[in-house]
Amino acid sequence: MINFLRKGSIIFSLLLTQLCYGQSRVNTLPTWAFGGFVRPANINPIISPDTVSRFHDPMSRRQVQWEANDTFNPGATVKNNKIVVLYRAEDLYGIGIGFRTSRVGYAESADGIKFSRRKTPVLYPDNDIAKKYEWPGGCEDPRVAVTPSGTYVVFYTEWNRDLPRLGVATSKDLIHWKKHGPIFEAAYHGRFFNIASKSASILTRVVNGKQVIIKTNGKYWLYWGEHHVYAATSTNLLDWAPVVDNKGELKELMSPRDGYFDSDLTECGPPALMTKNGVILFYNGKNKPAEGRDIRFNANSYCAGQALFDAKDPSKFKTRLDIPFLRPMESFEKSGQYINGTVFIEGMVYFKRKWFLYYGCADSRVAVAVYDPSKPAPPDPVE
Repeated sequence: MINFLRKGSIIFSLLLTQLCYGQSRVNTLPTWAFGGFVRPANINPIISPDTVSRFHDPMSRRQVQWEANDTFNPGATVKNNKIVVLYRAEDLYGIGIGFRTSRVGYAESADGIKFSRRKTPVLYPDNDIAKKYEWPGGCEDPRVAVTPSGTYVVFYTEWNRDLPRLGVATSKDLIHWKKHGPIFEAAYHGRFFNIASKSASILTRVVNGKQVIIKTNGKYWLYWGEHHVYAATSTNLLDWAPVVDNKGELKELMSPRDGYFDSDLTECGPPALMTKNGVILFYNGKNKPAEGRDIRFNANSYCAGQALFDAKDPSKFKTRLDIPFLRPMESFEKSGQYINGTVFIEGMVYFKRKWFLYYGCADSRVAVAVYDPSKPAPPDPVE
Protein backbone atom coordinates (compact mmCIF):
# COMPACT_ATOMS: atom_id res chain seq x y z
CA MET A 1 0.00 0.00 0.00
CA ILE A 2 2.80 2.38 0.93
CA ASN A 3 4.67 1.55 -2.27
CA PHE A 4 1.49 2.17 -4.28
CA LEU A 5 1.01 5.56 -2.65
CA ARG A 6 4.64 6.46 -3.29
CA LYS A 7 4.33 5.59 -6.98
CA GLY A 8 1.10 7.57 -7.18
CA SER A 9 2.80 10.58 -5.64
CA ILE A 10 5.65 10.41 -8.16
CA ILE A 11 3.25 10.09 -11.08
CA PHE A 12 1.23 13.06 -9.80
CA SER A 13 4.44 15.08 -9.48
CA LEU A 14 5.44 14.25 -13.05
CA LEU A 15 2.00 15.17 -14.36
CA LEU A 16 2.12 18.46 -12.46
CA THR A 17 5.51 19.21 -13.99
CA GLN A 18 4.05 18.55 -17.43
CA LEU A 19 1.09 20.83 -16.78
CA CYS A 20 3.38 23.61 -15.61
CA TYR A 21 6.03 23.34 -18.29
CA GLY A 22 5.16 20.73 -20.87
CA GLN A 23 2.42 22.47 -22.82
CA SER A 24 4.79 24.94 -24.45
CA ARG A 25 8.04 24.70 -26.31
CA VAL A 26 9.12 28.01 -24.80
CA ASN A 27 12.02 27.86 -22.36
CA THR A 28 12.65 31.14 -20.56
CA LEU A 29 15.77 31.72 -18.50
CA PRO A 30 15.76 33.71 -15.24
CA THR A 31 17.74 36.95 -15.19
CA TRP A 32 20.66 35.43 -13.27
CA ALA A 33 21.28 32.62 -15.77
CA PHE A 34 23.55 32.57 -18.85
CA GLY A 35 22.21 32.01 -22.34
CA GLY A 36 20.82 31.01 -24.54
CA PHE A 37 23.71 29.37 -26.31
CA VAL A 38 23.47 29.00 -30.07
CA ARG A 39 25.07 26.21 -32.09
CA PRO A 40 26.83 27.83 -35.09
CA ALA A 41 25.31 26.68 -38.38
CA ASN A 42 27.09 23.96 -40.33
CA ILE A 43 30.06 23.82 -37.94
CA ASN A 44 29.48 21.04 -35.42
CA PRO A 45 30.91 18.71 -34.47
CA ILE A 46 34.20 20.60 -34.30
CA ILE A 47 36.32 17.62 -33.18
CA SER A 48 35.75 14.02 -34.27
CA PRO A 49 37.79 10.81 -34.02
CA ASP A 50 40.95 10.64 -36.13
CA THR A 51 42.32 7.27 -37.17
CA VAL A 52 45.47 8.77 -38.71
CA SER A 53 47.03 10.19 -35.52
CA ARG A 54 49.70 7.97 -33.98
CA PHE A 55 51.45 8.21 -30.61
CA HIS A 56 54.25 6.17 -29.07
CA ASP A 57 52.69 5.06 -25.81
CA PRO A 58 55.31 4.89 -23.03
CA MET A 59 53.27 2.32 -21.10
CA SER A 60 52.66 -0.30 -23.80
CA ARG A 61 55.79 0.76 -25.73
CA ARG A 62 54.02 0.72 -29.07
CA GLN A 63 52.45 3.08 -31.57
CA VAL A 64 48.76 3.55 -30.81
CA GLN A 65 45.84 5.23 -32.55
CA TRP A 66 45.18 7.29 -29.46
CA GLU A 67 42.13 9.27 -30.73
CA ALA A 68 40.65 6.82 -33.19
CA ASN A 69 37.58 5.63 -31.30
CA ASP A 70 36.07 8.69 -29.61
CA THR A 71 36.88 12.35 -28.89
CA PHE A 72 34.68 14.06 -26.31
CA ASN A 73 34.28 15.84 -22.91
CA PRO A 74 36.48 18.92 -23.48
CA GLY A 75 37.90 21.57 -21.19
CA ALA A 76 38.73 25.00 -22.61
CA THR A 77 40.71 28.16 -21.88
CA VAL A 78 42.45 31.05 -23.66
CA LYS A 79 46.15 31.26 -24.55
CA ASN A 80 47.82 33.94 -26.68
CA ASN A 81 44.45 35.26 -27.85
CA LYS A 82 43.37 31.82 -29.02
CA ILE A 83 40.95 29.34 -27.53
CA VAL A 84 42.55 26.05 -26.57
CA VAL A 85 40.37 22.98 -26.12
CA LEU A 86 41.70 20.02 -24.17
CA TYR A 87 39.59 17.02 -25.11
CA ARG A 88 39.36 13.43 -23.95
CA ALA A 89 40.33 10.88 -26.59
CA GLU A 90 39.87 7.12 -26.43
CA ASP A 91 41.99 4.67 -28.38
CA LEU A 92 40.87 1.51 -30.15
CA TYR A 93 42.11 -1.00 -27.63
CA GLY A 94 39.15 -2.05 -25.53
CA ILE A 95 35.38 -2.40 -25.56
CA GLY A 96 33.00 0.07 -23.93
CA ILE A 97 33.26 3.43 -22.18
CA GLY A 98 35.99 3.39 -19.55
CA PHE A 99 37.61 0.20 -20.84
CA ARG A 100 39.81 1.85 -23.42
CA THR A 101 42.70 4.12 -22.50
CA SER A 102 41.89 7.84 -22.44
CA ARG A 103 44.38 10.59 -23.18
CA VAL A 104 43.98 14.35 -23.47
CA GLY A 105 44.37 16.01 -26.85
CA TYR A 106 45.07 19.65 -27.72
CA ALA A 107 43.26 21.83 -30.27
CA GLU A 108 43.45 25.60 -30.79
CA SER A 109 41.45 28.19 -32.67
CA ALA A 110 41.67 31.90 -33.48
CA ASP A 111 37.89 32.24 -33.69
CA GLY A 112 36.68 29.53 -31.30
CA ILE A 113 34.98 27.68 -34.16
CA LYS A 114 37.57 26.19 -36.51
CA PHE A 115 40.32 24.21 -34.78
CA SER A 116 43.72 22.77 -35.60
CA ARG A 117 44.87 19.77 -33.56
CA ARG A 118 48.20 18.45 -32.35
CA LYS A 119 48.96 14.97 -33.59
CA THR A 120 49.98 13.70 -30.16
CA PRO A 121 48.30 13.96 -26.74
CA VAL A 122 49.49 16.40 -24.08
CA LEU A 123 48.33 14.56 -20.94
CA TYR A 124 48.44 10.78 -20.72
CA PRO A 125 49.50 7.83 -18.54
CA ASP A 126 53.27 7.67 -18.23
CA ASN A 127 55.97 6.23 -16.02
CA ASP A 128 55.54 9.03 -13.49
CA ILE A 129 54.09 9.70 -10.04
CA ALA A 130 50.55 9.18 -11.31
CA LYS A 131 51.14 5.84 -13.01
CA LYS A 132 49.35 3.70 -10.42
CA TYR A 133 46.31 5.99 -10.56
CA GLU A 134 46.11 6.39 -14.36
CA TRP A 135 47.01 3.08 -15.93
CA PRO A 136 45.43 1.41 -17.80
CA GLY A 137 42.27 3.60 -17.81
CA GLY A 138 43.97 6.91 -18.47
CA CYS A 139 43.32 10.63 -18.05
CA GLU A 140 39.65 11.54 -18.43
CA ASP A 141 37.36 14.57 -18.61
CA PRO A 142 39.70 17.59 -18.19
CA ARG A 143 38.45 20.90 -16.83
CA VAL A 144 40.96 23.71 -17.14
CA ALA A 145 41.32 27.31 -15.91
CA VAL A 146 44.12 29.86 -15.52
CA THR A 147 45.45 31.95 -12.64
CA PRO A 148 45.94 35.73 -12.95
CA SER A 149 49.69 35.09 -13.22
CA GLY A 150 49.28 32.74 -16.17
CA THR A 151 49.54 29.27 -14.65
CA TYR A 152 47.08 26.81 -16.17
CA VAL A 153 45.49 24.30 -13.82
CA VAL A 154 43.71 21.20 -15.07
CA PHE A 155 41.56 18.89 -12.98
CA TYR A 156 40.89 15.48 -14.48
CA THR A 157 39.87 11.96 -13.54
CA GLU A 158 42.73 9.56 -12.93
CA TRP A 159 41.30 6.18 -13.88
CA ASN A 160 43.15 2.95 -13.16
CA ARG A 161 40.02 0.82 -13.71
CA ASP A 162 39.79 0.28 -9.98
CA LEU A 163 38.86 3.67 -8.48
CA PRO A 164 38.39 7.08 -10.14
CA ARG A 165 40.22 9.91 -8.38
CA LEU A 166 40.42 13.62 -9.10
CA GLY A 167 43.95 14.58 -10.13
CA VAL A 168 45.53 17.96 -10.80
CA ALA A 169 48.32 19.14 -13.12
CA THR A 170 49.82 22.55 -13.90
CA SER A 171 51.36 24.10 -16.99
CA LYS A 172 52.56 27.37 -18.46
CA ASP A 173 51.76 26.47 -22.07
CA LEU A 174 48.97 23.85 -21.95
CA ILE A 175 51.29 21.38 -23.65
CA HIS A 176 53.88 20.45 -21.03
CA TRP A 177 52.19 19.41 -17.79
CA LYS A 178 53.43 18.69 -14.30
CA LYS A 179 51.26 16.16 -12.52
CA HIS A 180 50.69 16.57 -8.79
CA GLY A 181 48.63 13.47 -8.11
CA PRO A 182 45.24 13.00 -6.42
CA ILE A 183 43.90 16.21 -4.89
CA PHE A 184 42.46 14.68 -1.70
CA GLU A 185 45.49 12.61 -0.70
CA ALA A 186 46.62 14.78 2.23
CA ALA A 187 43.40 16.21 3.68
CA TYR A 188 42.02 14.81 6.95
CA HIS A 189 44.88 12.29 7.11
CA GLY A 190 43.80 10.78 3.81
CA ARG A 191 40.22 10.10 4.86
CA PHE A 192 38.79 10.94 1.42
CA PHE A 193 41.74 9.66 -0.60
CA ASN A 194 40.21 6.27 -1.40
CA ILE A 195 36.72 7.38 -2.36
CA ALA A 196 35.47 7.80 -5.91
CA SER A 197 35.86 11.43 -6.96
CA LYS A 198 35.20 13.10 -10.32
CA SER A 199 34.24 16.33 -12.06
CA ALA A 200 35.86 19.44 -10.56
CA SER A 201 34.68 23.00 -11.30
CA ILE A 202 37.01 25.65 -9.87
CA LEU A 203 35.68 29.13 -9.10
CA THR A 204 36.58 31.83 -11.64
CA ARG A 205 35.68 35.41 -12.46
CA VAL A 206 36.06 37.78 -15.40
CA VAL A 207 38.70 40.35 -14.41
CA ASN A 208 39.66 43.03 -16.94
CA GLY A 209 38.15 41.00 -19.74
CA LYS A 210 39.88 37.75 -18.78
CA GLN A 211 38.36 34.76 -17.00
CA VAL A 212 40.72 33.75 -14.17
CA ILE A 213 40.79 31.62 -11.04
CA ILE A 214 39.92 33.58 -7.88
CA LYS A 215 39.85 33.09 -4.14
CA THR A 216 36.81 33.55 -1.93
CA ASN A 217 37.11 34.11 1.81
CA GLY A 218 40.88 33.74 1.46
CA LYS A 219 40.88 30.33 -0.27
CA TYR A 220 40.42 28.76 -3.67
CA TRP A 221 37.02 27.14 -4.07
CA LEU A 222 36.10 24.00 -6.01
CA TYR A 223 32.77 22.32 -6.68
CA TRP A 224 33.06 18.64 -7.44
CA GLY A 225 31.03 15.48 -7.66
CA GLU A 226 29.00 13.27 -9.93
CA HIS A 227 25.93 12.18 -7.97
CA HIS A 228 25.75 15.04 -5.47
CA VAL A 229 27.54 18.40 -5.66
CA TYR A 230 30.26 18.75 -3.02
CA ALA A 231 32.94 21.38 -2.47
CA ALA A 232 36.60 21.67 -1.47
CA THR A 233 39.03 24.45 -0.55
CA SER A 234 42.74 24.97 -1.08
CA THR A 235 45.50 27.48 -0.40
CA ASN A 236 47.85 26.26 -3.15
CA LEU A 237 45.57 24.85 -5.92
CA LEU A 238 47.18 21.42 -5.51
CA ASP A 239 46.07 20.06 -2.13
CA TRP A 240 42.35 20.23 -1.49
CA ALA A 241 40.25 19.69 1.62
CA PRO A 242 36.65 18.59 1.03
CA VAL A 243 34.01 20.68 2.79
CA VAL A 244 32.40 18.57 5.52
CA ASP A 245 29.32 18.90 7.73
CA ASN A 246 29.18 18.94 11.53
CA LYS A 247 29.53 15.14 11.54
CA GLY A 248 32.67 15.21 9.45
CA GLU A 249 30.91 13.77 6.40
CA LEU A 250 30.97 15.26 2.91
CA LYS A 251 28.57 18.18 2.80
CA GLU A 252 25.98 17.79 0.04
CA LEU A 253 25.32 21.17 -1.56
CA MET A 254 22.95 20.03 -4.29
CA SER A 255 21.38 16.69 -5.20
CA PRO A 256 19.22 15.07 -7.89
CA ARG A 257 15.46 15.72 -7.96
CA ASP A 258 12.71 13.33 -8.99
CA GLY A 259 10.71 14.52 -11.96
CA TYR A 260 13.39 16.77 -13.43
CA PHE A 261 16.16 16.43 -16.03
CA ASP A 262 18.69 16.01 -13.19
CA SER A 263 16.77 13.22 -11.45
CA ASP A 264 19.71 10.79 -11.45
CA LEU A 265 22.93 12.87 -11.35
CA THR A 266 24.05 16.46 -10.79
CA GLU A 267 27.59 16.35 -12.19
CA CYS A 268 29.77 19.48 -12.11
CA GLY A 269 30.68 21.02 -15.45
CA PRO A 270 32.93 23.91 -16.57
CA PRO A 271 34.67 26.26 -14.11
CA ALA A 272 32.13 27.95 -11.85
CA LEU A 273 31.67 31.67 -12.37
CA MET A 274 31.33 34.51 -9.87
CA THR A 275 28.77 37.00 -11.19
CA LYS A 276 26.94 40.04 -9.82
CA ASN A 277 24.05 37.74 -8.90
CA GLY A 278 26.15 35.10 -7.16
CA VAL A 279 28.13 32.02 -8.17
CA ILE A 280 26.81 30.10 -11.17
CA LEU A 281 27.63 26.41 -11.28
CA PHE A 282 27.15 24.95 -14.74
CA TYR A 283 26.42 21.26 -14.41
CA ASN A 284 25.33 18.11 -16.19
CA GLY A 285 22.02 16.61 -15.19
CA LYS A 286 21.36 12.96 -15.93
CA ASN A 287 17.79 11.74 -16.18
CA LYS A 288 16.76 8.56 -14.36
CA PRO A 289 16.23 5.42 -16.43
CA ALA A 290 12.66 4.81 -15.26
CA GLU A 291 10.66 5.72 -12.15
CA GLY A 292 11.23 9.31 -11.07
CA ARG A 293 12.59 10.57 -14.39
CA ASP A 294 11.56 13.71 -16.25
CA ILE A 295 9.21 12.30 -18.89
CA ARG A 296 9.91 15.26 -21.20
CA PHE A 297 13.43 13.98 -21.87
CA ASN A 298 14.95 10.63 -22.77
CA ALA A 299 15.68 8.18 -20.00
CA ASN A 300 19.41 8.27 -19.09
CA SER A 301 20.01 11.38 -21.20
CA TYR A 302 22.41 14.13 -20.12
CA CYS A 303 21.23 17.75 -20.32
CA ALA A 304 22.93 20.96 -19.15
CA GLY A 305 21.77 22.97 -16.14
CA GLN A 306 22.76 26.00 -14.09
CA ALA A 307 22.60 26.50 -10.33
CA LEU A 308 23.05 29.69 -8.33
CA PHE A 309 25.02 29.83 -5.07
CA ASP A 310 25.54 32.71 -2.66
CA ALA A 311 28.43 35.03 -3.51
CA LYS A 312 29.57 35.48 0.10
CA ASP A 313 29.07 31.83 1.03
CA PRO A 314 29.49 29.67 -2.10
CA SER A 315 28.36 26.58 -0.17
CA LYS A 316 24.89 28.09 0.18
CA PHE A 317 22.57 26.89 -2.59
CA LYS A 318 19.97 29.42 -3.75
CA THR A 319 18.18 28.12 -6.84
CA ARG A 320 18.60 26.25 -10.13
CA LEU A 321 16.97 25.86 -13.53
CA ASP A 322 14.01 23.50 -13.73
CA ILE A 323 14.49 23.10 -17.48
CA PRO A 324 17.90 22.51 -19.10
CA PHE A 325 19.32 25.34 -21.18
CA LEU A 326 21.03 22.87 -23.53
CA ARG A 327 19.81 19.39 -24.34
CA PRO A 328 20.45 16.71 -27.00
CA MET A 329 18.81 17.95 -30.20
CA GLU A 330 21.22 17.39 -33.08
CA SER A 331 21.89 13.96 -34.59
CA PHE A 332 25.50 13.92 -33.37
CA GLU A 333 24.27 14.64 -29.82
CA LYS A 334 21.94 11.64 -29.94
CA SER A 335 24.08 9.11 -31.81
CA GLY A 336 27.42 7.77 -30.57
CA GLN A 337 28.79 5.35 -28.06
CA TYR A 338 26.31 6.78 -25.51
CA ILE A 339 23.02 6.01 -27.21
CA ASN A 340 20.60 7.86 -24.89
CA GLY A 341 21.69 11.36 -25.93
CA THR A 342 24.29 13.60 -24.34
CA VAL A 343 25.35 17.20 -24.20
CA PHE A 344 28.08 17.02 -21.55
CA ILE A 345 29.44 20.48 -20.76
CA GLU A 346 33.01 20.83 -19.46
CA GLY A 347 34.66 23.86 -21.06
CA MET A 348 33.44 27.45 -21.17
CA VAL A 349 35.52 30.54 -21.91
CA TYR A 350 35.01 34.27 -22.24
CA PHE A 351 36.47 35.29 -25.59
CA LYS A 352 35.97 38.46 -27.64
CA ARG A 353 32.99 39.48 -25.48
CA LYS A 354 31.18 36.20 -26.05
CA TRP A 355 30.93 32.93 -24.11
CA PHE A 356 32.02 29.79 -25.93
CA LEU A 357 30.71 26.55 -24.45
CA TYR A 358 32.37 23.26 -25.44
CA TYR A 359 30.70 19.96 -24.76
CA GLY A 360 30.83 16.24 -25.44
CA CYS A 361 28.24 14.73 -27.78
CA ALA A 362 27.07 11.17 -27.02
CA ASP A 363 30.56 10.43 -25.63
CA SER A 364 31.89 10.47 -29.18
CA ARG A 365 32.47 14.03 -30.49
CA VAL A 366 33.02 17.66 -29.43
CA ALA A 367 30.72 20.57 -30.27
CA VAL A 368 30.47 24.29 -29.49
CA ALA A 369 27.62 26.66 -28.65
CA VAL A 370 27.99 30.43 -28.28
CA TYR A 371 26.27 32.97 -26.02
CA ASP A 372 26.47 36.62 -27.06
CA PRO A 373 25.33 38.82 -24.12
CA SER A 374 24.68 41.70 -26.52
CA LYS A 375 22.27 39.57 -28.56
CA PRO A 376 20.61 37.07 -26.19
CA ALA A 377 19.00 34.09 -27.88
CA PRO A 378 16.45 31.68 -26.40
CA PRO A 379 17.72 28.49 -24.78
CA ASP A 380 16.89 25.08 -26.24
CA PRO A 381 13.13 24.48 -26.38
CA VAL A 382 11.42 22.18 -23.90
CA GLU A 383 10.62 19.51 -26.46
